[in-house]
Amino acid sequence: MNKLTTYTIKEIHKAYRDKLLTPTSFVDLCLQNAKQNRDLNAFVTLTEDVAENHGIESEKRFYIDKETKPLDGITVGMKDNFCTKNIRTTCASNMLLNFVPTYDATVYSRLRDAGACLIGKCNLDEFAMGAGTVDSIFGPTRNPWGYKACWRIAGGSSGGSAVAVSSGACVAAIGSDTGGSTRNPAALCGIVGLKPTYGLVSRYGLIPLVNSMDVPGIMTRKVDDAVNILNCVAGPDELDSTTIKKEFSPINLDNNFDMSKIKIGIPKEYHYPGMSEDIVDTWRLVTNLLENEQATVQTVSMPNTSVSIAVYSILNQCEVASNMARYDGIEYGLRTKEDYSTEELYASSRSEGFNQVVRSRIFAGNYFLLTRNYEKYFIKALKLRRMITDDFKKVFKEVDLLVTPTTLSDAPLLDEFVSKHNRDQCAFQDYCTQPANMAGIPAVSIPIRLSKNRMPLSIQLMGPNLSEELLLNVAKRLETLVDFPSLEVV
Repeated sequence: MNKLTTYTIKEIHKAYRDKLLTPTSFVDLCLQNAKQNRDLNAFVTLTEDVAENHGIESEKRFYIDKETKPLDGITVGMKDNFCTKNIRTTCASNMLLNFVPTYDATVYSRLRDAGACLIGKCNLDEFAMGAGTVDSIFGPTRNPWGYKACWRIAGGSSGGSAVAVSSGACVAAIGSDTGGSTRNPAALCGIVGLKPTYGLVSRYGLIPLVNSMDVPGIMTRKVDDAVNILNCVAGPDELDSTTIKKEFSPINLDNNFDMSKIKIGIPKEYHYPGMSEDIVDTWRLVTNLLENEQATVQTVSMPNTSVSIAVYSILNQCEVASNMARYDGIEYGLRTKEDYSTEELYASSRSEGFNQVVRSRIFAGNYFLLTRNYEKYFIKALKLRRMITDDFKKVFKEVDLLVTPTTLSDAPLLDEFVSKHNRDQCAFQDYCTQPANMAGIPAVSIPIRLSKNRMPLSIQLMGPNLSEELLLNVAKRLETLVDFPSLEVV
C-alpha cells in the first residue's frame, strides 16, 4: 500500500495545494492499490474511467478555476446496493446481475456534487443479508489484516466498503447499516464506521432491505474524515419522505474537547456470555481512559436487550419478505426461461435469482405475516421494539452516551465462519449493534487496539437522536488517546 493513500482528507488537500500530489495522480494510486489487492475481493466493479474523469474535473478546479469543493480529489467507494447512473448495481445477486440504474442514489449524487471521485462499487452479502460478506455471488471479501497468515472475514454486510478503505483503495466508502452492517466490518477491519440518526441521510437510491432500519453508513480511517463525509451527504431530501425535514447544520469538531462534563453509561446487559477476553479487556481499557479524562462513567441497565436479537430477526424477515416481493421475473430482476405458468415463472425466477439466505428470510417473513401469526409474531415484535427504544430514551436521561463493544470477538477465520449457519452468525455478530437500528439512534465504531491474533478490536459509542456532534467529539478524543496503527504500519 502506498503511504499517500492513508492520508486524511485534510492532508490530501494540503498536498494538492502544495503541488506534492495531484487529484489525477492520487486517483491512479488508489486504483493501483485496488488492482494489487484483487485477492481481497473488495470490489464488484472498478470504475476506472469514471474515477479518472472525476480526478480531471477536480484537478481543473484546484489549479485553473481556483474554486474547489469540499471533497475534490477524494476517492470513495459505494456499496453495490446504492444506485449509480449508468453503472451496474448488482446487490451481489444473480437477481440484479445486469441491472444498470438510470439515476443516482442521493448519497452518491451529493458526494459527486462535493467533488468526490468514485473508485468502484463494493462487494457485500447478497442483498446485504449477512454479517461476513461471504454470501456474494462474486465470492467472499477477505480481511486485509489477516491475509499474510490466513484469511479472515471482513465483516458484513458492507465488508467490501470496509476493505476498500482499510487497504487504501479509497479514502472513504459508503455502506448500508440495517443491524450493524457498517459498524461490524469497520470494527473488524480497523477503521471508523458511522451509523447516523435514522433520517439524517437520505435512503433514496439505496435498494431496501429493512426500510424502517436501513441507514446509509460512512466508513473512513479517521473520525475527522467521517465528519467531512457526513457534512456533505446529510440533510433533507424531497425524494425521501423519511428524511428529517430540519436543515442539517455542519458539524465542527473541537480539538480541545472537554470530557469532564460528559456522563458515560456502561450497559450491563451488553456483557454477552460469548464475548472474548480481548473484547472485555478493550472495553475496560476504554472505560479507564474515559475516567482518566474526567468523564463520569457509570453502569446502567437496559433490561430489554436480551430480546433484541429475536425482535430484530422477526422484523427484519417480515420487511425482507415485503421488499423482495417485487423481484418476480416480470416487474424486476432475473427472468427465468421457464414460463409454463405465472406461478412457475415466479418460483423459478426467485429460485435462480436468490441464494439460500435470501430465500430463507423471505419464507420466514411470510410465515410471520400469515393472518394466524400476525399478532403473535409481528405485532408482538413491534411492541417489544418500542420497549427497546424506550430503554434508550430512559437511559439517555441519566447519561449522555453509551459505550459498548462493537463485535463480540476479533475477525473470525473465513473458513470457520462460512462453515457455520449464516443466520446464527448474524445473531452473534450483531448483538451489540442492532439495538441502535431499532431505536434509530446514531452510533459510531472506532478501532482501539490489536487482539492477541494481531487483528483490530473496536468500541462502539451510541447517543440519543441527532447527537452526532457530541458522539463524534468523544470518538475523536478516544481516537487521539489510543493512536491505533494503520494497516501499512503493522
